[in-house]
Amino acid sequence: MNYLAHAYLAESSDEFLIGSIMGDFVKGPVDDLFSPQIANGVLFHRRVDAFADGHAMSRASRNLFSPRCRRYAGVILDICYDHFLSKNWSVYTDSDLSEFITRVYETLQRYHDILPVRLQSVLPRMVQQNWLNCYRTLGGVDITLGRIAQRIHRENTLDDSIGEIRKNYGQLERNFHAFFPDLIDFARSFPV
Repeated sequence: MNYLAHAYLAESSDEFLIGSIMGDFVKGPVDDLFSPQIANGVLFHRRVDAFADGHAMSRASRNLFSPRCRRYAGVILDICYDHFLSKNWSVYTDSDLSEFITRVYETLQRYHDILPVRLQSVLPRMVQQNWLNCYRTLGGVDITLGRIAQRIHRENTLDDSIGEIRKNYGQLERNFHAFFPDLIDFARSFPV
């Protein structure tokens, strides 16, 4: 799961939301670094990722990608699943997606000073380029994958992986709908 899904699953409080989004930017123990709610959000992020990676539908989705994309299949799938969440937002919540995205950006900006340095540095671009909204279209997914490809210093196939998504689009979306309710149930069982 990428930023949109992590934010969606962690709506319970601003600090828990911040921690959940920070999860990719924080390594190692977190208890002494942040407030209990933020630390719990980081742990939540890690458990969500582990659950998602181990789920049968996620494995099936990663296996749809050709061997040349397998090394980055998890990254491609994270972005792809955020696309399907965005596309099917009204299936999973009554809230307005644009309003939700605005609230996430505002919360991140309010907590800017305690964010990890790497997240502080990407936050202005995230807001200005409206990363969370990019997931709505396959064009936006392609742009997102291209951005990630540029940040990886070794050769990778991310910048031209949109063809893999298009080729397997229907099955990927069906797998998402079989997976996401299980992820929601898992997230609801996490002690906040």
